[in-house]
Amino acid sequence: MADTSRRLAGIAYITVDGTTYMLTADAAYNPSNVNRETLAGQDGVHGYKEMPRAGFIEGTFRDAGDLIVAGINAMTNVTVVLELANGKTVCGRNMWQVGDLDVNTAEGTFKTRFEGPQVEEA
Repeated sequence: MADTSRRLAGIAYITVDGTTYMLTADAAYNPSNVNRETLAGQDGVHGYKEMPRAGFIEGTFRDAGDLIVAGINAMTNVTVVLELANGKTVCGRNMWQVGDLDVNTAEGTFKTRFEGPQVEEA
């Protein structure tokens, strides 16, 4: 059995509402729930503003023969789970798919992004 105690990156798996999808590349996530912006004036830095932001989980999926890509676009109120090579599990609940789903037919792939009120790491 291989020792994976020092593995930090690489292999990843993704599920949406319990269905596993082929993840080819570019898995990413953001667990932040606020966005801060520095407020500066002509006389110096005044402070910052803080606005709520959606967390996200995204990746490039393989367009398998039995996959209906338009079905991904219809996804709302879903749970997305990303399992990482370092043992971390990233979970977003009540998420929805955002953005275009442009399929690259030469590679059989498309990038998709799910956003929602909170993304948690465990």
